Amino acid sequence: MAAQATFKSIKSLVPLFDRVLVQRFKPEAKTASGLFLPTSATSAPLPEATVVAVGPGAPNKAGNIVPCSVKPGDRVLLPGWGGNAIKVGEEEYSLFKDAEILAKIQE
Repeated sequence: MAAQATFKSIKSLVPLFDRVLVQRFKPEAKTASGLFLPTSATSAPLPEATVVAVGPGAPNKAGNIVPCSVKPGDRVLLPGWGGNAIKVGEEEYSLFKDAEILAKIQE
């Protein structure tokens, strides 16, 4: 299980280097026809998330800063593993390295 930290405000959290702060989409608690799903059916986190904040980037071998490939507001596809869980009040976020993000979802 990933480490979990608790903060009072999401604005107090600024990712460093090539880290990306995301908030996963919440699974639906009921079906389109109105049936409520049990918690066991919705406990797995969804692979989609919204980028909340990004770090400035990480230095490459030449020492130049390479910016992150995503920006706040982007929808992304996450792996089923990894990341660090962060809780702010009742909201849950995750912190990933830019290279761990699988794809940017374009609409």
